[in-house]
Amino acid sequence: MKLLKAYIRTFMVDAVIHALKTIGAPRLTAIDVRALGDEIAPDKLNISAKLGSTYTTMVKLELVCNDKCVEEAVKVIQKEARTGRKGDGIIVISPIEQAIKIRTGRKGEKSIINCNGKTK
Repeated sequence: MKLLKAYIRTFMVDAVIHALKTIGAPRLTAIDVRALGDEIAPDKLNISAKLGSTYTTMVKLELVCNDKCVEEAVKVIQKEARTGRKGDGIIVISPIEQAIKIRTGRKGEKSIINCNGKTK
């Protein structure tokens, strides 16, 4: 099992989510975030006295899935979120030690939905 986090441009989110749904990506979460750093294109920057820095708004997409689903999801995100300009974002993949479904108590890969929309 893996946790996939993708930080993408806000205006690319709809296309990415739609494409992920077409492959049956499970339980996708989208979170508005502020990205700080020099990798951001100058025309997309905002200035924040509170943060003491420049930032741009982005969306963090998260999903937990099996290894096969991660490969498919990464391909979809790279295709749909890429503009070719600085600041397109990043995909981070981390191992999941354990997953437990709150309602049923199912553990491990049996608790997650695969890209095909079915539990193991």
